Amino acid sequence: MAKVVVALGGNALGNNPEEQKEIVKKTAKYLVDIVERGNTLIICHGNGPQVGMINLGFNIANKNDKSISVMPFPECGSMSQGYIAYHLQQAIQYQLQQRKIKKNVAGIVTQTLVNIHDTAFSNPSKPVGPFYQEDEAEALAKKYNWTVKNDANRGWRRVIASPQPIDIIEKDIIADLVNHGFIVIAAGGGGIPVIKTNAGYQGIDAVIDKDFTSEKLAEILDADQLIILTAVDKVMINYGKPDQKALDKLNSAEVDQYISENQFAAGSMLPKVQAAKKFISSKKGRKAIIANLEKAADAIAGKSGTIFGD
Repeated sequence: MAKVVVALGGNALGNNPEEQKEIVKKTAKYLVDIVERGNTLIICHGNGPQVGMINLGFNIANKNDKSISVMPFPECGSMSQGYIAYHLQQAIQYQLQQRKIKKNVAGIVTQTLVNIHDTAFSNPSKPVGPFYQEDEAEALAKKYNWTVKNDANRGWRRVIASPQPIDIIEKDIIADLVNHGFIVIAAGGGGIPVIKTNAGYQGIDAVIDKDFTSEKLAEILDADQLIILTAVDKVMINYGKPDQKALDKLNSAEVDQYISENQFAAGSMLPKVQAAKKFISSKKGRKAIIANLEKAADAIAGKSGTIFGD
């Protein structure tokens, strides 16, 4: 039996509440497969489309009615954590009941500590919200004072600062729940970014990459495995080219080599391989896997995905 931190990509959630309710039913099946094989499960998830949707909705509402406040990003992050965890909890609980597995599921609103001096604040890079055509993205950027960038040639999106996680504020609560046998949903969207001040913790406009926060949480919980689930079966080099190649295994040196060759797109596969490398480097014997959501249980068993290990 392994203690496993799973990082869910956006493909596991959908782009709006209605779509998400349906998609997480399938996602829950793959997650409970992991539990059914005797593993302890901690779930983290992205929130790019969701937090962008919430923020944009309040911005539009404010333009039409000044009595409605523009919602700061930390608050948007907490809202997204709540409703994503709610959908996941219901879908996972149903799967557990169907399989007669007696487990409780808890979603934790999670804050992640960041450094106000992180260079990410001067170079926004994290995509949030929906994809746009270039001209539409530029118009929105001008209207709402956004920064927009091309996201791995999939379209244009708003980008905001993505600082590195330093610590998980609710780590003791999460660890206690895990130790008592709960399936825990935590650090959604990378956690609500906060800085430490003389008056306590304070939220700050940013989105922390969920892969890096998942890795940080996996280290804190002394997990055996970090599983980053996405829409592809394996990590690839020369992606989208005639000589595209899927990789079965990677060590730290190979990751560094491929990163130096710009093999992985920023905001897409790059943070995933960086997080996987950091986890296997943090303690001897740890394993990280990047795999397809539908093959999550097989990935943990070493039968699918790209395995990272030194």
